[in-house]
Amino acid sequence: VSFENAKGLIPHMIRGISTSKSHRVDTINLRYENPQQRIKERISAIDKERPFSNFLTDRFDRQHTYLRISITERCNLRCNYCMPAEGVDLTPVHNLLSTEEIIRISQLFVSQGVNKIRLTGGEPTVRKDIVELIGELGKLKPQGLQTIAMTSNGIALKRKLPKLVENGLNSLNISMDTLDPYKFELISRRKGLDRVLETIDQGIALGIRPMKVNCVVIRGVNDQEVLDFVELTRNKPIDMRFIEYMPFDGNKWNKKKLIPYREMLDNIKIKYPDVRKLSNDSHDTSKAFNVPGFVGRFGFITSMTDHFCGTCNRLRITADGNLKVCLFGNAEVSLRDLLRENVPDQQLLEIIGSAVKNKRKQHAETSGRASMVNVSTKSSTYRTATAFGKVHIGRQAFELVRTNTMKKGDVLTTAQIAGIMAAKQTGNLIPLCHPLLLSHVSVDLTLDEKDNYAVKILSKVECEGKTGVEMEALTAVSIAALTVFDMCKAVGKEMIICDLKVVEKTGGKSGTWRFPTKETNE
Repeated sequence: VSFENAKGLIPHMIRGISTSKSHRVDTINLRYENPQQRIKERISAIDKERPFSNFLTDRFDRQHTYLRISITERCNLRCNYCMPAEGVDLTPVHNLLSTEEIIRISQLFVSQGVNKIRLTGGEPTVRKDIVELIGELGKLKPQGLQTIAMTSNGIALKRKLPKLVENGLNSLNISMDTLDPYKFELISRRKGLDRVLETIDQGIALGIRPMKVNCVVIRGVNDQEVLDFVELTRNKPIDMRFIEYMPFDGNKWNKKKLIPYREMLDNIKIKYPDVRKLSNDSHDTSKAFNVPGFVGRFGFITSMTDHFCGTCNRLRITADGNLKVCLFGNAEVSLRDLLRENVPDQQLLEIIGSAVKNKRKQHAETSGRASMVNVSTKSSTYRTATAFGKVHIGRQAFELVRTNTMKKGDVLTTAQIAGIMAAKQTGNLIPLCHPLLLSHVSVDLTLDEKDNYAVKILSKVECEGKTGVEMEALTAVSIAALTVFDMCKAVGKEMIICDLKVVEKTGGKSGTWRFPTKETNE
């Protein structure tokens, strides 16, 4: 029986047992005295047994029930770990999601099983229609939305909070990194700690549970206040969460500022030795603890030292409408453009499903740190490397290059110069390559009509240094090949860059090595 048919059958089953005041139908567990309530309970039970949406299930069987939507890029603070003092370049308003687009996206995700939506920013309260937006989301609760949450700095929230709660807001995170008003101004580059504290108290008074307070802990900045924050949980029913400092553009992040959660916990246990670990939901991002007798609790969000990727159920929508399946990932899919092209919901779901299926098992920041090889103990030696590659440009382009009549100019000379310049910039182009002072770079390009109209490129790089120059030679050939491609693309529509390889290297511990090819023999 299909789900919809099951809903239709239940009222008929009730009518069929209406002759007995206490008759019980074991198969559906309904009593005659209160049939409508039992119908609701049974439908709810059927809902729970439905298979979760395949579109929101990734390759690792993670079911994504939590959607975070950024509703603005603007913020009324300038926290130094979040953005530079001058702020950031804002996306033009017409490129941001409209309220109607946010609601349509929310409806689509809720229809597939999302039961929690969190509004973020920027700072959500700077959006003029925030109260109305929460009200529209509240209308999705009968469709399965259980939690409407918001993350805010609390500066401008107090006046709006009662109406937001009335419209459906039932979870709130307040960002507060210090209890010192002077340090607050230093961190956020703005005043307003008193307003943040008032907002937290008001949220508690309005019955918001959970009432979460987020603190990004930075060594040498606010790490000495961790115990003061824990003390807040003595009389306040809050969930105090300490967040490991994470790298984002513009925050001048370095590893020395990171305090691992275990270090924080050890320090807390010195003052509160009877701290106890609390149980966590499988999707919780925070490791929860409690001091016996305290009404609140505290926890740690360990994104950097102990990731929780394996149970991640979160998806994110940026303010300009891009779907991000991982906060740390760069891959994005523009839902805004699809909405504005009036793409049907089914097609939207297929695109969303494809993005979700490509979500990695864990984010790159936790799958291994990148680091440059230490060459300080190595001896400087004379080193060379020779690399080879070729571009098949097609007959028409080949003739134009051979006669030097290509519209863009002298292809071979331009590519030669580009290759030499690129070799000298390899340390800037390849993140973990050492910058080297090169002694000599040669890039030679030859034409070979018999080899399917090929431009063959050979580069030799020399230096006196502590590490090899293979990458410099490969970079020279690669950029020379790309230059040929660029200058010939208007004519050669089916060009192929191929056979890129190191064919010889000398110097260093491994000595001389050669890859036997016709090109090196010549």
